[in-house]
Amino acid sequence: MSDSDQIIIKRVKKVSGEGHHGGAWKVAYADFVTAMMAFFLLMWLLNATTEDQRKGIADYFNPTIPLSPVSAGGSDMLNGSTVFTDKTLAKDGSGGAKSHQSSPSKQPKSEEQKSIQEAQQAALEAVEEDLLNQIGGEENQSLARHIQMRVTPEGLVIELVDTDSNPLFDVGSTNASATMKLLLDVVAQSLLLVQNKISIVGHTDGLAYSGVRDYTNWELSTDRAHMARRLMVGAGLPLTQINEVAGKADTEPLVEDRFAPQNRRISITILKS
Repeated sequence: MSDSDQIIIKRVKKVSGEGHHGGAWKVAYADFVTAMMAFFLLMWLLNATTEDQRKGIADYFNPTIPLSPVSAGGSDMLNGSTVFTDKTLAKDGSGGAKSHQSSPSKQPKSEEQKSIQEAQQAALEAVEEDLLNQIGGEENQSLARHIQMRVTPEGLVIELVDTDSNPLFDVGSTNASATMKLLLDVVAQSLLLVQNKISIVGHTDGLAYSGVRDYTNWELSTDRAHMARRLMVGAGLPLTQINEVAGKADTEPLVEDRFAPQNRRISITILKS
């Protein structure tokens, strides 16, 4: 090796990021300060606002609320103006509402329904008053004992009930007594005052029918209802006015005692249109 050759030694210096020279702790500290600021801001809002104002803030930040693109759901967030309030709606934006009133086209319909209901009620009251006039007086006391009337959601129900002293049908039979024929004639005349459809339903007491085995209180109540229908049609009731004729045996007693004579009856209902 000659004297002109030189030896060069290269040293590499390694820089370590450990210790206080790193920057990760700064990011964590910034997040902590931000969280504390948000916490103290929340505490201030809870103390400085009313319940309505807090509801407005909550509604504003709720992403499920359909907000108008212009009005943003209300003009006064801290004053509790939200799209959920009854009196304040989104205004001046697409989809905004200027008033909170029902459609004028629906008003005549409600008035028409109201007038129909009043007319129906007046018709039922007219039938009831006419029946009371026909059975009024001492000479008709025997008929008055057999008639009971009540108003139900379906309409006016006229009950022709039985008594032990004066039965409306022969025992276990569809043969109507003279009293029953007179009652059905009176009812038919009163029904001529209205054009409502009517329902005729026969009922019996809880005593089992003792006749033919395949003939029960179901058949007996149905046959008695049809007998009442024929007698009223014969008294002048239009056949087209009858909507239903059925028998329910002893399934719907009028009084708690299943064997009471009042449960043996014919129910005539003036149906509401």
